[in-house]
Amino acid sequence: MGPHPAVAAIRLAVRRVLHDVLTDVQRSTENDPPHPPHEQAPPPLVLVACSGGADSMALASALAFEAPKLGIRAGGVTVDHGLQPGSELRAAEVVVRLTALGLTPVESCTVRVGRDGGPEAAARDARYAALDAAAERHSAAAVLLGHTRDDQAETVLLGLARGSGIRSLSGMAETSGVAGRYRRPFLQIDRQTARKACMVQSLPVWDDPHNADPAYTRSRLRHEGLPALEKALGKGVVEALARTAQLSRDDADALDLWAAQAETTVRDATGLLECAKLYALPPAVRRRIVRRAAIEAGAPAGALFARHIEEVDRLITGWRGQGAINLPGKVVAQRQGGRLVIRQG
Repeated sequence: MGPHPAVAAIRLAVRRVLHDVLTDVQRSTENDPPHPPHEQAPPPLVLVACSGGADSMALASALAFEAPKLGIRAGGVTVDHGLQPGSELRAAEVVVRLTALGLTPVESCTVRVGRDGGPEAAARDARYAALDAAAERHSAAAVLLGHTRDDQAETVLLGLARGSGIRSLSGMAETSGVAGRYRRPFLQIDRQTARKACMVQSLPVWDDPHNADPAYTRSRLRHEGLPALEKALGKGVVEALARTAQLSRDDADALDLWAAQAETTVRDATGLLECAKLYALPPAVRRRIVRRAAIEAGAPAGALFARHIEEVDRLITGWRGQGAINLPGKVVAQRQGGRLVIRQG
């Protein structure tokens, strides 16, 4: 008799990602000089980021089961944000649970959460910085994250609420980070399946009270917004939003590629952007070029919103002699002699 369907589903998702990781490792090392006969290259290491919640514990258990069969070392990292009383004890418990699953190395990283961008964004930034450091420290080939289809649906709705374009609607990528470091095997698996997998395997899980705290936007969306949408529109909203994310990502990737190719054709001999040539491009392509130019000039990507790009775009499409546009990061955009100049003010 095989494993419970929920366990089988999470294991299959992890197995597919581990195969991808192995393929990427082989491609990246195929031009390396061969090791001496007495020296064998160590098997690649894959880490799981685990909070102790149902999603990440299900992921950790699947990684512990699948990795050895593929000759992959499996380890784990938990991040203590220090935002709740007793957080260090909970982090220590997660280390014990991951070790019991057979993962090694396993470590807990304590971070200091700042205030930039609000509590959720600041905690996320601190967490990814810690995961990046752990991956570098252990030379990990990849870090697995337990984001589910439900998380993807919430991310799409948050992007829709911000009105920041198709890239926000594309949600989270299955692969992201430097050299594809972060992998999300569960984006096609719902949260309930992960919880069920933990239950049938008798895996203890921790429910973060912040996930039910209405002070947090994502929590309100999870417990109030999505249920209201499903009540009004019927079941299947989460699946439809996740599907929208994938379709939007495909479109956004294609437009990004188009913009990168077009950018070389709209600059003059000195590298400045020519407004007449920009004007001839479709708005979605033109605005991507403008956004990239602003970021290259020093505007922080996270603080650069659609309204900023629209204002700069008017220098191209609605030129009436208007003055310079101030952008985040003390970047200034202005039109000079038919050229769009974006630079530090």
